Amino acid sequence: MRYPLSLVLFLVASHMATAQDIAPWGEPHLSPTPRTDAEVARINAATQTDPTQLSPYEGRPAGAAILMTPLDHTQFSHPVSDLTPDQALDFALGEALFEKLWVQAPASTISSDGLGPLYNARACSACHINGGRGHPPEDHTDGTPGLVLRLSQTGADSAAQPDPNYGYQVQDRAITGHLAEASVNVTYSTRQVTMADGVTIDLRVPQYALENPAYGALAEGTMTSPRVAPQMIGLGLLEAVREADILANADPDDADGDGISGRPNRVWSREFGQWMLGRFGHKAGNPTLRQQTADAANGDIGLSSTLFPTAYGDCTDLQHTCRTAPHGNTPAQNDRELGDTVLDLMTFYAANLAVPARQNADNARVLDGKALFHSAGCAACHQPNFVTHRLPDQSARSFQLIWPYTDLLLHDMGEGLADHRPEWQATGQEWRTPPLWGIGRTGEVSGQTSFLHDGRARTLLEAILWHGGEAKGARENVRLMEAPDRAALIAFLESL
Repeated sequence: MRYPLSLVLFLVASHMATAQDIAPWGEPHLSPTPRTDAEVARINAATQTDPTQLSPYEGRPAGAAILMTPLDHTQFSHPVSDLTPDQALDFALGEALFEKLWVQAPASTISSDGLGPLYNARACSACHINGGRGHPPEDHTDGTPGLVLRLSQTGADSAAQPDPNYGYQVQDRAITGHLAEASVNVTYSTRQVTMADGVTIDLRVPQYALENPAYGALAEGTMTSPRVAPQMIGLGLLEAVREADILANADPDDADGDGISGRPNRVWSREFGQWMLGRFGHKAGNPTLRQQTADAANGDIGLSSTLFPTAYGDCTDLQHTCRTAPHGNTPAQNDRELGDTVLDLMTFYAANLAVPARQNADNARVLDGKALFHSAGCAACHQPNFVTHRLPDQSARSFQLIWPYTDLLLHDMGEGLADHRPEWQATGQEWRTPPLWGIGRTGEVSGQTSFLHDGRARTLLEAILWHGGEAKGARENVRLMEAPDRAALIAFLESL
């Protein structure tokens, strides 16, 4: 059933930090229609709500674009409900490309070759399991379904530079005739946390090692960062959030004294040739969904595009055989392996994956958990909601009330989660607040639960207990809760 926009338009801003004097960088990819004074007044009038009560339409976290059914392992793979017939066809084509297995060049099918030569996966869907999260390997023989090990060195200008032997990430697979760079082995030790009521929780502390490195050791000073593929739902709506609304929550100097210092990441747009607000990736390292898609295709699969033109993917100068291997660049694909039309279809698919409707949002225990979520301070970073831009000809994400539970800003999460690897303005201890919508469906969709940037947390409570830095106060508030309150908080999170 399609709901009129008038029924889904309102905003609850539960955490509005002191506005900072941060100049906007621009949104050339959106071409939004400015808000009228009447629209601003309607939004402002709807911002005051009671966190102990269910807000109107809160059960529809993506507004008119919500997915009502089915709620099974495919629930992160369905389109938004407001596509035209032509758009539905584009979505289906994008889905086919998302699931396509790429092959090495040269091949008889020019639209499918260009894999590698070094790569992590043959298809996007191999990492984003059913449109959901990847996970770290369960054992030594499991491989790395959705986990990559990022690499970088700090250059003279503080910009990230590749490891001279392995590039920007370790590729654990290779086409015929080439050697995979290495395999990534993950082992865990245990760190125990005692809750206020005496219950103990075992946290997994991961250690990463390269096995069978084919190109020597990592260079001295190379920094590593494991990354698990995130879920895909709602990405187009996150892209449609107004830059001004995101920057309004930024408080880099903690001017309001609440201990929360959210910062925007300022990143370079390859498509528009200008600085833009980072929104996508674990550290908000890409400004648009199109650039994020092209970046992953190049680094993980080895596909060239107009945004990432190297046909050999992430191969280094020292990997001569890799750099001189046959490639899949062809005039039919803009002299690239991933032509603009193909990239646009894949981006359209990613932008229009629907967010499922919430379950049990009006349950009494869930509402108790919602109140605890706010009183513990979680909403200071996990901003509950936004109203998106008004976008001509994009009704599925135009002027929608959404509940992603993220501010899309960087926050210092403490030493325990630090990778010590900067990314644009993000420091080695900062991460972008991940959206929480759909987080309770992780097990159904991905086959197992693994949370945080590297999948170390097996439960939502473990993920909370890893929070440090700016989130230390919220974490301690949860640790001090009695068991019934903890259960209510988790019930709320699982309802999202």
